Amino acid sequence: MKAFRLDELEAERAANEGAYLQFVRERNMSVGLYALDAGDLDPQQPHQQDEVYLVVSGRASITVGTETTQVGRGSVVYVPAGAAHKFHHITENLRVMVVFSPPEG
Repeated sequence: MKAFRLDELEAERAANEGAYLQFVRERNMSVGLYALDAGDLDPQQPHQQDEVYLVVSGRASITVGTETTQVGRGSVVYVPAGAAHKFHHITENLRVMVVFSPPEG
């Protein structure tokens, strides 16, 4: 078993000065914490993996392909492999748990 606390993951991510912290990597999936602050631009490019985003905190919009929706704490968004997607109009610091399948990279 592996167990994590979001506050500890956020502290580790911040200490590493990166927007993304991968904290689980297994044969069929990886899980990470992604952070964008209010007003930031999301630099993501399409990934070769399916993704599921779970918004832990914050508020923003996300566009996947040609569809846009607002997200906030508790929102879950599926992004198919290869689909263009970006968070935007980030009005509150955004913290998102990301599950990649298969693992990113």
